[in-house]
Amino acid sequence: MFEQTKALCAHFLKMGIPCFDLIVYKDGKCVLRHMGGYADPEKKIPIKGNEKYHIYSCSKLITCAAAMQLWEKGMFSLDDNLSDYLPAFKEMTVKTADGIKKAKNPIKIKNLFMMTSGMNYSMHTPELEEYYNIPGNNTPTVETVNMFAKTPLEFEPGEGWKYGLSHDVLGALVEVLSGEKFENYVKKHIFDPLGMNNSTFLHPIEDWEGFARQHRYDSKTGQFVPVWRFWCHLGKEFAGGGGGCVSTVEDYIKFLEAMRVGDVILKKETIDLMATDHLTEQQRVMYTRNSPKIGYGLGMRAPRGNPTHTEFGWGGAAGAYASVDPVNNVTFYYAQHVLNSPVRHLRAWLYDVIRADLLGEKVEVPIAQEDDDPNLTY
Repeated sequence: MFEQTKALCAHFLKMGIPCFDLIVYKDGKCVLRHMGGYADPEKKIPIKGNEKYHIYSCSKLITCAAAMQLWEKGMFSLDDNLSDYLPAFKEMTVKTADGIKKAKNPIKIKNLFMMTSGMNYSMHTPELEEYYNIPGNNTPTVETVNMFAKTPLEFEPGEGWKYGLSHDVLGALVEVLSGEKFENYVKKHIFDPLGMNNSTFLHPIEDWEGFARQHRYDSKTGQFVPVWRFWCHLGKEFAGGGGGCVSTVEDYIKFLEAMRVGDVILKKETIDLMATDHLTEQQRVMYTRNSPKIGYGLGMRAPRGNPTHTEFGWGGAAGAYASVDPVNNVTFYYAQHVLNSPVRHLRAWLYDVIRADLLGEKVEVPIAQEDDDPNLTY
């Protein structure tokens, strides 16, 4: 069984991916655990399945779930102004054809979830670099996020879609609302209840023990270059809600299963709300993954009514890919550790081949297709 799925994973290795780890659940039971390659190819250490990974933007699903826990408690409304809780975002500026102007629209909390705030992914502007370089600055989460407010927005809040720092700001909002450090809140309310003992939002940057070796693919040379730098690391105290989580495959599937079942860490109706496409047509034209099958909900890709595509989830910059299909009771999580991965455009096909293998059907995967977005960071 799962011959097509295994063939696709084998193709990933042929494309040079050092290692991968895939886990598939059906009806709450593990029906496939498939892995291959070397956790450290330089030392010829085979993958064992307990490796840690920087999951990058797969962190966003956890952050949004944490925020929605507070929404369930009535601690904020999706239509609230962000500045009610983070005053640094009250007076925003926006890029226009006539230069940088004062923004007319306030950033709503729902804009953070939906990536419609106008924020980009500029983490290293001159103003931010000056802030990072303050002697003794460990970049605490809320203080650092407040600095993001100095960067002009790409468009008026609510009038477009842009992949950016919105979920990092959402993590800071969780910290302000809960009165707990963001990383501590997530541990107490998500990781500990689910038994995710190897997951954290504040892993010591110098500690690489137990990790699959991270690489960066150089598209010009075709080489996979070892790189220890954690792309989302800004300082010792910055817990990045948008990309700062470290986890393992066995940990993360527990989170996905909780999101499939519902009424574990979030009410089922809350998850349904998150997994509903909320984009307006104006926003949709800017959505990176705009297609007849895929929309965007409250922090995740969402189905758009196509009966053959009923999953939600997201991906990560180093190749992670998460999928939850509550209609067919299937969840899967794919992990690898390659930045600028050459298989980014193929990860979404895992859903199609896994679904086909479960149904005993055949599916044609366009493995020669080029990456549709060379700047994709998730």
